[in-house]
Amino acid sequence: MTDMSMAMGIDQAPARLTLEAVSFEHRGQTLLEDVTLSLSGTGKTLIMGPNGAGKSLLMRLAHGLLEPSRGRISWPGGRPRQAMVFQRPVLLRRSALANLTYTLKINGTPGADRRALALEALERFGLGALARRSARVLSGGEQQRLALARAWLIGPEVLFLDEPTAALDPAAIKAVEDAIEDFHRRGTRVVMTSHDLHQARRLADEVIFLCNGRLVEHSKAETFFSAPRSAKARAFVKGELVW
Repeated sequence: MTDMSMAMGIDQAPARLTLEAVSFEHRGQTLLEDVTLSLSGTGKTLIMGPNGAGKSLLMRLAHGLLEPSRGRISWPGGRPRQAMVFQRPVLLRRSALANLTYTLKINGTPGADRRALALEALERFGLGALARRSARVLSGGEQQRLALARAWLIGPEVLFLDEPTAALDPAAIKAVEDAIEDFHRRGTRVVMTSHDLHQARRLADEVIFLCNGRLVEHSKAETFFSAPRSAKARAFVKGELVW
């Protein structure tokens, strides 16, 4: 098959993201407090922490879906091309193929090229036989792969994934993880939330660990899992409840 990364122009330098003392408040409650960190390169970052830690919120802020109450989020060198895949993908009431051709249309791809590129993406993500099926009736795993195929067509330099394998069966999880590795191999920076320690061990190059809306640790995955610095991270890695 044609290399889709070349077709979509993935040729820029790795993006860098910087958060400086970022906080977010909602209805008088501080949900994220004073987070400072920097991400660069083309690695895979897993955002982890107990329920309510602020993982999805941090990702939405980084992606630009929300504005911080305080602090600053910046992309030194310029804002990169981005895509985000949610735990429950938002799909059009159209066929799987039409979801992809529409994405290409709004991104300016010439009409003559859209169908071929969309079909190629469906094949790449194991959905070729489902091209004409309504996206809304696909299984959860198939919908996630369709959302990833849509992101692939955008050619993101940064891909945000919010619990993309939650509630999926093992075969579907493997298919999604294989797709994530495909993005990584073509140079896309991956930032992903997950509650699954085993998955994080498989995928992560580095880990951001949050608890109660605060950044507790940000380290290489090997260090985080073998020698976490904080008591809360040590408890989390052991599978214990963290408050």
